[in-house]
Amino acid sequence: MEILIFIMLFFAGLIAGIVNAIAGGGTFFTFPVFLAAGLPPIVANASNAIAVWPGHAFATIGYRNELVKHREGLGKSMLIALIGGTLGAFLLIFTGNQAFTKLIPFLILFATIIFAYGAKLNTIVSSFSNSGKHGLLGGFLEFIFALYGGFFGAGLGIMLMAGLQILGYHDIQANNALKNLLSTIIASVAVAIFAFLGIVSWSHALVAFAGASVGGLLGARFAQWLSAVWLHRIVIVFGMFLSVYYFIMYYG
Repeated sequence: MEILIFIMLFFAGLIAGIVNAIAGGGTFFTFPVFLAAGLPPIVANASNAIAVWPGHAFATIGYRNELVKHREGLGKSMLIALIGGTLGAFLLIFTGNQAFTKLIPFLILFATIIFAYGAKLNTIVSSFSNSGKHGLLGGFLEFIFALYGGFFGAGLGIMLMAGLQILGYHDIQANNALKNLLSTIIASVAVAIFAFLGIVSWSHALVAFAGASVGGLLGARFAQWLSAVWLHRIVIVFGMFLSVYYFIMYYG
């Protein structure tokens, strides 16, 4: 049975890596498998954070030239991401397994809705200019998204892209580069805290991590011929299914 779980974790990580490279939303595929492995919800979430970490980190390296072009204000955004991600990770720890379990269906549903309507959200917020007032609003949103990312993480990339639109990053390449950098910071600080406090199941996390790493490399190739639109739809359907499933499981 343990071998079957490890096989499932590897392939879930593989799918997540491919999905993240093409459309995003890979967390929806890995997190349920960690729960199915019998891990406590908080341990499952912490282990999952490590498993899907490579995607944004590797993407950030690839966008390093783009980041150099947009250094102005980058330090502030990185600091916000660091603080928000740290507080989110500690919030998860102090929430406790019982309370976090009750939040799971709501978190997945929220992330699915954000994922589904991310493009429309970006269009709406792009109407804001990069004035001082809206810059503060963007910074506040960045903090809220970083807090959420340290706490759970699913759908974080879409939310960060919206926040960066408010800050005035309307160029998709610049937006994506900064999104990956901030996501990496948020995920890294959360992973460091989870690891330090010993709430990670390394045997499970590393298997999924390996799968996600391979999937990320394959995803770059698949992106050339696989429709991101259809993959986006699959992620949304799967996210809604999981929301209903966990609502029935924990509230039925």
